Amino acid sequence: MTATTPGAGAAGDPGLSGALRIDREGAWHHEGVEVTHPGVLRNLYANLRADGEAYHLQAGPLRVPVHVDDAPFVVMRVEPGPEPGAVLVHLSDGSHEQLDAGTLVLDRRGIPYCRVKDGRFRARLSVSAWLQLAADVAVDPGSGEPVLVLGDRRIVLRRSE
Repeated sequence: MTATTPGAGAAGDPGLSGALRIDREGAWHHEGVEVTHPGVLRNLYANLRADGEAYHLQAGPLRVPVHVDDAPFVVMRVEPGPEPGAVLVHLSDGSHEQLDAGTLVLDRRGIPYCRVKDGRFRARLSVSAWLQLAADVAVDPGSGEPVLVLGDRRIVLRRSE
């Protein structure tokens, strides 16, 4: 009789730690190789879950850890939304949604982030997306803080920790 070992994905399998990673630019990697197949990428994003600051893929009862270098989503570009003052963001998973401007923050280095997917995930704005949005940023004369001006709304760009 031959002893069997648990297959990949078995609970407690140490070989899974670090096997999946999302890099700073939003590209997925499996065991160091970039995942490029559109169908596989759709499946990875569809099964991505957040647990506090940790991320994993949920496949039935199996939870596969995902190392995220920065944020699991990247805002690739922005454009005016369908309504005045609205902004549409295009994400690294190929989807688009309206920016929740109230979630826009600058980290300690001045890098902009927002919440996406109904607030479940953090997204970093790419340089090009930030430059597109920066045209609508002004300095508040009273506080000296940067504000995003969208139509008649002025959203203070808070600093995150």
